Amino acid sequence: MVIQEQMSIQEKLNILSDAAKYDVACTSSGVDRKNNGTGIGNSISAGICHTFSADGRCVSLLKILFTNECVFDCRYCLNRASNDVVRASFTPQEVCDLTMGFYRRNYIEGLFLSSGILKSPAYTMELLFQTVYKLRTEFHFQGYIHLKAIPGAPPELIQRAGYYVDRMSVNVEFPTAEGLRTLAPHKSRKTILTPMRQIQTQAAQSKQELSIYRHSPRFVPAGQSTQMIIGATGENDYQILNTAESLYQKFDLKRVFYSAFVNVNEDTTLPMAIQGPPLLREHRLYQADWLLRFYGFGAEELLTVERPNFNVLLDPKCDWALRHLEQFPVEVNTADYRVLLRVPGIGMKSAQRIIGARRYGKLTFEDLKKMRVVLKRALYFITCGGKMMYRTKLDENYILRNIIDPRERLPVEELTYHQLSMFDMERSGLL
Repeated sequence: MVIQEQMSIQEKLNILSDAAKYDVACTSSGVDRKNNGTGIGNSISAGICHTFSADGRCVSLLKILFTNECVFDCRYCLNRASNDVVRASFTPQEVCDLTMGFYRRNYIEGLFLSSGILKSPAYTMELLFQTVYKLRTEFHFQGYIHLKAIPGAPPELIQRAGYYVDRMSVNVEFPTAEGLRTLAPHKSRKTILTPMRQIQTQAAQSKQELSIYRHSPRFVPAGQSTQMIIGATGENDYQILNTAESLYQKFDLKRVFYSAFVNVNEDTTLPMAIQGPPLLREHRLYQADWLLRFYGFGAEELLTVERPNFNVLLDPKCDWALRHLEQFPVEVNTADYRVLLRVPGIGMKSAQRIIGARRYGKLTFEDLKKMRVVLKRALYFITCGGKMMYRTKLDENYILRNIIDPRERLPVEELTYHQLSMFDMERSGLL
């Protein structure tokens, strides 16, 4: 461990903002709170202003760790106890000064505060509570605050902190308990899920009290989120998506974030990905997550035990449609809203436009184009007035060959989408 004495607040900021970049569960909206005239700032649910950091990241919040010191030794973490890195810690006053200073300069609209485990979970959570309490009561900051709850901290500390922040989150870290035991032996699924359940229960009680008493204090009004690391352990997409769906259903989460694994440590138990983080896989999981939350899909529909991974060449909805061609083509002039949502190339807004416009007459493909339907994908799965746009075959390989952009640069090993039979190999000269 590298220790520096008399570190300036700027040096601490450089270290602790960089250390926070691997935490992607950094939401910046979800709650409306107008300035009541007694403080500074407000929070807008539709989103807030954004700026860009020096390394190109889009930043809307001051995103920092309270400290990068940690008593845990998680194998995947840069700040693990056994790593020889420069350590730094803020004080509650320093975090408040930074937040107010950046806010007054219009650099940020809120704060995202996480932390390593300093001494113990209870000690760390007490410092985090002191920080948000001071920011709200002494500095009268009314902007957005997202706070990481520390697993293993006393429930009363998490409860007290929840009344001073907009959102809280507890990272589940990995999709399965086995992955957690392997790479984070000091953590357990129980210590992670316990505060998640507490936040869910307390938030529900707060909403009920608010419906009765108008001025009742609000507990985590923007809800809670979590993060899973993708690619560090051997879980397939089916396991990941089922875990996410279970978290949404059991804990009323607002978001599950997926973080492509970045290997920052020399450890033989960690995968050595020559091609770098699995960013394309992360992207497909985010698209599938959107289908779970807004398009009425279930995890069991999108993937199965027999086919547990997405085809990275396609977005998940298109991948699903190709495996369920018996449900297509869909007639856009008669299909209901839920059916339209399952057509590749038709999103929520375009489906709503179709439902509204067809009351005044039959729609054509030209009408769909004006409604921003992506006909490049949709034309294989829809009819207008009983006719398809072109003469096409409802065949998986035929549609796949035509729908993939040949200019798209993808990993070589991910380009194989059709297994050759012995007869194909004979014709191609491979046998």
